[in-house]
Amino acid sequence: MKVIIVDAQNDSSKQTSDVEDLIQQGVDALLINPTDSSAISTAVESANSIGVPVVSIDRSAEQGKVETLVASDNVKGGEMAAEFIADKLGKGAMVAELEGVPGASATRERGSGFHKIADQKLDVVTKQSADFDRTKGLTVMENLLQGHPDIQAVFAHNDEMALGALEAINSSGKEILVVGFDGNKDAISSIKDGKLSATVAQQPELIGKLATEAADQILHGKKVKKTISAPLKLETKK
Repeated sequence: MKVIIVDAQNDSSKQTSDVEDLIQQGVDALLINPTDSSAISTAVESANSIGVPVVSIDRSAEQGKVETLVASDNVKGGEMAAEFIADKLGKGAMVAELEGVPGASATRERGSGFHKIADQKLDVVTKQSADFDRTKGLTVMENLLQGHPDIQAVFAHNDEMALGALEAINSSGKEILVVGFDGNKDAISSIKDGKLSATVAQQPELIGKLATEAADQILHGKKVKKTISAPLKLETKK
């Protein structure tokens, strides 16, 4: 295969134009990690109209035909985060939730999984979006600490927000358990240093491999499952 890689830098309008450019270049298949499940729909429909198969990674598209979604089980990951906090702090612990980009499927799924457990075992006192962004994670957490000084734990829908929240918590001098999601390099090293409490780690290399294999099968006329799941693992300090 010849692989062309473009990076939208988390900008949904750039991503749509990137995909249109790739279609113009005559690609045989598209592997897309949508910035926004709704915004990517027009690009997916453009690919559909000329018969270019689309495999979505991590998040799906709201409109248009996606051959398969290759992703971690985000709902299960949210449950894992809530179980970890409940195990560490006990029933009724006061928790803040930092949500991802509103409307993104990962935000919805991680949140719903978290609440499946948290609504029974924890007290989610506040939740706010920080758009999967580290700087926003810091500023949102600063505000939440002022409004809710008794927070005992934070669940962030990704590691970037978790690391931003951790900075705000460190500045406040409080001891608060923080759980992220993704398992990125900064988060793993923060856990090793005893700062971040845990992350629900995805396996991006495996996801990429599964997505590429699925595209290859589709191009060879084979059927693929509508959803292909990659397992998650909870990373904590050893």
